[in-house]
Amino acid sequence: MKVVMLHSALGDSRLWKRQVAALSGEHEVVTPDLPGWGETPLPTEPFSFVDAVAAYLPAALVGNSFGGALALRTALAKQELISRLVVIAPGLPTWDWSEEMRNYWAAEEAAWDAGDFDLATQVNLDFWVLPEHHDEVGPQQRRAIELQSAHEEPEVLWPDMEPLESLAIPTLVVVGEDDKPDFRAIAHHLAEHIPDSELAVVPGAGHLVGIDRPDELNALLRSFLSA
Repeated sequence: MKVVMLHSALGDSRLWKRQVAALSGEHEVVTPDLPGWGETPLPTEPFSFVDAVAAYLPAALVGNSFGGALALRTALAKQELISRLVVIAPGLPTWDWSEEMRNYWAAEEAAWDAGDFDLATQVNLDFWVLPEHHDEVGPQQRRAIELQSAHEEPEVLWPDMEPLESLAIPTLVVVGEDDKPDFRAIAHHLAEHIPDSELAVVPGAGHLVGIDRPDELNALLRSFLSA
């Protein structure tokens, strides 16, 4: 099976290296750098993340955090091209975010506005990433900030978001037991509203489940993708 994996906004395709190693024997695993991350510059003209992902389909689709939200938006727009869907700690555009999340975004924005990209990187690491993974994730986050600050941000085009209840793809929702409350709540919300879905809560994992608890995530992916 072809499996396309969409990374978190905290890094790039390298965040999936543990999953690529575990799944490549059974599946064709594709881990693109999304526009504005890794080796893919941010476009200068209006563009669609969904169209960028669709170029790799048909496939099973896996995404974490922003990549999870993007996987969900792509699945709702292009169901016929996706065989199975895995969303790991995904965001949700319509969510009523907590004060904790709004304060984090304000701190990140203040660092960006001051042109202090080292501080912006550290704000993200301190909020999202376990200390033992800072050395791995930090350079990926710093690279993303460089790409995304290279020129004025273009307009991002999104398709209308269909109801979650319209999703007719087998779906696995994964969240770390130690993730932020908003993301634990989103995971439960998705599992309640997506008809053919199941929820897996991974003990000892935060937001980056594939790094925090790779063996547990890899086992979940193997089981779900092979079902």
